[in-house]
Amino acid sequence: MSTTSFLSDRINNLSESATLKMTKLGRELASQGINVISLSVGEPDFNTPEHVKEAAKKALDENFTRYSPVPGYPDLRQAIVEKLKKENNLDYDISQIVVSTGAKQSLSNVILTLINPGDEVIIPTPYWVSYSEMVTLAEGKSVFINTEIESDFKITPAQLEAAITPNTKLFMFSSPCNPTGSVYSQDELAALAKVFEKHPNIFIISDEIYEHINFGTAHASIAQFDAIKDRVIIVNGFSKAFAMTGWRLGYIAASKEIAAANDKLQGQTTSGTCSIAQRAGIMAYEQGLDSVNEMKEAFARRRQLVYDLLQDIPGVKTNLPEGAFYFFPEISSFFGKKDANGNVIKDSADLALYLLNVGHVATVGGDSFGNNNYIRLSYAASDDSLREALRRIKEALGKLVD
Repeated sequence: MSTTSFLSDRINNLSESATLKMTKLGRELASQGINVISLSVGEPDFNTPEHVKEAAKKALDENFTRYSPVPGYPDLRQAIVEKLKKENNLDYDISQIVVSTGAKQSLSNVILTLINPGDEVIIPTPYWVSYSEMVTLAEGKSVFINTEIESDFKITPAQLEAAITPNTKLFMFSSPCNPTGSVYSQDELAALAKVFEKHPNIFIISDEIYEHINFGTAHASIAQFDAIKDRVIIVNGFSKAFAMTGWRLGYIAASKEIAAANDKLQGQTTSGTCSIAQRAGIMAYEQGLDSVNEMKEAFARRRQLVYDLLQDIPGVKTNLPEGAFYFFPEISSFFGKKDANGNVIKDSADLALYLLNVGHVATVGGDSFGNNNYIRLSYAASDDSLREALRRIKEALGKLVD
């Protein structure tokens, strides 16, 4: 019996996460004693703030160790409601909030509760690697709107309108964006909202997990437009802003009907998320953004550092991202070139593997994000590590020959 013959089509049709794969390969090299600099993982290199950790310790002492309510503790959901009002001027009540085991589960829950087999989901490229795979899992069909570096990887209302068909059920995007760092402005979101007003059967997932890592204008949410708010599902969480990736704490804000559906699904899968993480999340939101702003200052400095270093590499084309902690440089000029062993670089996946094996820098090929001519670099690393990583990348690329 072959390995795949007894597995479901559902799992056989699913791709492995490219970001996790590259991180795994980097760790395997490191285990052999090779000094690998990882720029592949989307994780702040900062520690969780002390006051958040102290809240978790207190929760243990107070025996918050039993099952939590499926949609989350009421006081955490209330803290999220207050955050949305204070920071985003958005009105929700706790019946519209569902807390999950990370924003990734929140996204999956929403897609599984909305998408029927054959429903179309519009996704601008480049997109976070798991978006299209989640649609596949729900037996939906991903419809891609391609963007390039010249438009800062943002779609226009005309592109959105052209992608809509009678089968369109959902549109999903992130702002700030993973992998490009692009941020939609208030005016740009307003123009997209006007298109959605004309199509009342389309829902919108607004992935705002990088909300606070924003170097331009203030963060804007597409949920602010009353005409479409009931169809917008905000997905957010604590992992990026509060350096709480391992705590696995995310949430949605949505209409009561969609929130109830997510509650129902979660009740039959994972139930309520970790009780200790939830108590820590309350403290994170209650204590404000001082720690977030400190981290953001470091990211702003690193962004400029990496931008300057990338511009100094012949054959690499980049823009200056407005948010998140990624660059998505264009590297297609290296396709067709050969390494020292005569192997041809055919695509971005080949180039990422070459940079790992020769330069000992872990990146992720853009093919997994829907744009093969690019690679993703995370600058969630120390200044010294970034300087050395970019030096290695420049040196490795310089060894490729026609």
